[in-house]
Amino acid sequence: MSINWFPGHMNKAIREIKELLPKVDLIIEVVDARIPFSSANPVIEQFRGNKPCIKLLNKSDLADPVVTELWLDYWQQQQGVKAIAVSSQRPEQIRSLVGLCKNILHGKENALGNLTAMITGIPNVGKSTIINILAGKVIAKTGNEPAITKGQQCINLHNGLLLYDTPGILWPKIENVQSGYRLAATGAIKETAMNNEDVAVFAVGYFLKTYPELLKQRFKLDELPETEIEFLDIVGKQRGCLGGGGHVDFHKIANIVLQEFRNIVIGRISMERPEDIEREMIIVQQLRDEKLAQQELNKKQRKKDFNTRNR
Repeated sequence: MSINWFPGHMNKAIREIKELLPKVDLIIEVVDARIPFSSANPVIEQFRGNKPCIKLLNKSDLADPVVTELWLDYWQQQQGVKAIAVSSQRPEQIRSLVGLCKNILHGKENALGNLTAMITGIPNVGKSTIINILAGKVIAKTGNEPAITKGQQCINLHNGLLLYDTPGILWPKIENVQSGYRLAATGAIKETAMNNEDVAVFAVGYFLKTYPELLKQRFKLDELPETEIEFLDIVGKQRGCLGGGGHVDFHKIANIVLQEFRNIVIGRISMERPEDIEREMIIVQQLRDEKLAQQELNKKQRKKDFNTRNR
């Protein structure tokens, strides 16, 4: 699976972020609490170096609270990064961020007594809503559609903190296939970039394995089917999502299931856990090594062919 959605403004945003980093004291990265790893941008990690970073696990009211605690421990204990769970439904959590920034950066104020922070995150993680809460007024555009913020801006919060806002950026290539599906399931990627039916099959497969009781309760099922397709077929008939010949319209029921997940109608669900991600990344590294080895073989073969032709 490949994701062919990397809007032009994101290329520009990456360049701007690289130029801005030396000017800021701290990075605030907003991630989706349901997928804290998949929504953390490796581009940011690559650029930040030793600069302090705070991970905001936003939309924590949508995520499984037990799993969120596992992620907070993972980021802080194993990665050495300060992490807090927040939700726009509890604005006091977000406002506490200012004090946290000042504690981390104590003594680094500029001549005017200000500290500078950059806030970043991939599309649709709620970054603009967080900025508006911190500013106490509408400064950044918000919406459920990814990639609302298109340009960089500096916001004076008038409390000793200057906040640089940056557009939501994805990275050109998502190597972990499962991360791509999770990003699509939560709405971080526009629906035109991936097949919603494939995304729903992936999501339902995870729900059947990890949250079977929530599925039983929501869809009033005494027993769950063994496969994702069977589940979508049963629920599609239950919801009247029928097409020609009385067959289930899988596109329609896929959209319904994904929307009910995103709107916590099914329940509070987290789609990844630290231990799962560690196993996945071992596989990703193996595939990366295999690809590099194959590229090296191809390079040697091309050189050999060239030498043979030019003898």
